[in-house]
Amino acid sequence: MKAVIIISRLLSAVFRPVYYPTVGIVLLFTMTYLSMLPWAVKLWVLAIVCLFTVAMPALGTYVYRRVCGLRRHELRHQEKRLVPYTIHLCCYLMCMHLLTQLHLPRFVTAIIMVSLLIQVSCILINMRWKISMHSAGAGGIIGALVAYAMIFRFNPVWWLCVAILVAGSVMSSRMFLRQHTLAQVLCGTLVGILCGYFGIVMM
Repeated sequence: MKAVIIISRLLSAVFRPVYYPTVGIVLLFTMTYLSMLPWAVKLWVLAIVCLFTVAMPALGTYVYRRVCGLRRHELRHQEKRLVPYTIHLCCYLMCMHLLTQLHLPRFVTAIIMVSLLIQVSCILINMRWKISMHSAGAGGIIGALVAYAMIFRFNPVWWLCVAILVAGSVMSSRMFLRQHTLAQVLCGTLVGILCGYFGIVMM
């Protein structure tokens, strides 16, 4: 049982939603025609995405905790999450703006849009009922894969198998850690799939 808990904590740490935009950009830069871009351009874009989706939200949340004298576990309370949520949303909006200024294809900035949609949807739902954002992020990969398969006309079966395996592992880890119920992780995954699909297609 102890090993299961350790693995669950590891999965929750590795597959945090904040990492998905960076992973998505890396995949687009290696598996599409964007691989022909100069390395300097790709590294510049990756630096922007990492800065505004990982580093700055984490730094902003840390400063908020220090100023308010909060411990990390205290942010689990709904009433204390508003400021961190706002910080994340502002950082993601700034990232989208900068990527748009670089005149990148819309299917690139759509990755940030998907993350924004997932976050906003989870925030709104969490006001009434708890939902798993980890599961929503994993579900977003599934929805985005289906959308990209339609855009680039490739067979996504094997990639979908991997994405579904990851989503299932993340959902299980959240339940093993008693952070969410089965209904909460299933709802989160469904929200993520819908946001992932329509976020890419609508862009």
